[in-house]
Amino acid sequence: MMKHIIPSTVTFLRYTLRHVAFLLCTLTAVGASAAGPVQLKTSLDSAYILMGKQTTLHVDIVQDRGVQGHFLNVGDTLTSAIDLVEAGRPDTSDIGSGREEIRQQLIIQAFDSGLYTIPPFVYVCGNETIMSNDLPLKVIPVSVDSLRTVHDYADTVDGGWKLWDFVPDFIADYWWVILICALVVILVAVIIFFRKKKVVSILPQKKPVPPYELAMQALTRLKSEKLCENGHEKEYYTRLTEILRTYLEQRFGINAMEMTSTQIMQQVSRHDETRPSAGLMKQILEMADFVKFAKVRPLPDDNVKSFTMATRFVEDTKPVEKPADDTVADGSAPATATDTKSEITNSESIK
Repeated sequence: MMKHIIPSTVTFLRYTLRHVAFLLCTLTAVGASAAGPVQLKTSLDSAYILMGKQTTLHVDIVQDRGVQGHFLNVGDTLTSAIDLVEAGRPDTSDIGSGREEIRQQLIIQAFDSGLYTIPPFVYVCGNETIMSNDLPLKVIPVSVDSLRTVHDYADTVDGGWKLWDFVPDFIADYWWVILICALVVILVAVIIFFRKKKVVSILPQKKPVPPYELAMQALTRLKSEKLCENGHEKEYYTRLTEILRTYLEQRFGINAMEMTSTQIMQQVSRHDETRPSAGLMKQILEMADFVKFAKVRPLPDDNVKSFTMATRFVEDTKPVEKPADDTVADGSAPATATDTKSEITNSESIK
């Protein structure tokens, strides 16, 4: 009876092993067929941005969980005109069925106006190479008022510091001793100062130069340099407006060095002494802005006219000398009074 049982048991084991092997092969095939293709999609928050502004580019990847991949063409710049400012950290989420979704945000920026196309992203995952869709981006130019001063980017700002950061430890520990010694030294110095005889200076003090004379001297130097004759119109008008801005600040207290052309005209039109000559200042500032910002090449007559108007503005707004008390009996001014119109004529004839 044992001879019949043993062959039956062996046959049953063989049959069971075959079914187990077949089941394992089936599960392996099912697992391999469950692997799906990699999906890559890109999108923009806005397809229209102002020149110099930023927008967000979204990158979405759907792939099998645990698969590693990388981009081939993502660097500091996406194109010659579009810069990659910042790349956020990828956010991975499980979407089920052995799949995961990876999302990443890229901050981009452009400084040149125009219509650009962001090329497709190339993503390599295993033996697959996937390309995303290309994205159009319209960069809109920013309108600039030619009568306003255009400022460059501000300089870097220091984060600030405290005095105690630079004080050695021995000073910080015994600061009260140092303070007492300093007070004693200051007290002794004050006593010596008041006991010492004051020395009277016999040197005559230098007389300050009036703003009118400083402006006329600067205009004379500017004319002698002949910048326009050598093709340096931009430097010429920059120097010319700086002379007038300095004159307005020293003569009338108008902080013209920190103002735009429009703000200067508002101040000049409000002041009683400069209001009659506001038209001259307006023509000079407009011509200077056209040359400095619009890169207009003025004619030689325009350069001479601007210089003449600048000189005339200074002459018209200079302080008027008060007549002497001992006037002539008939009410006329004394012979020493200055004739403003004759000085204007003489200055224009010199030019």
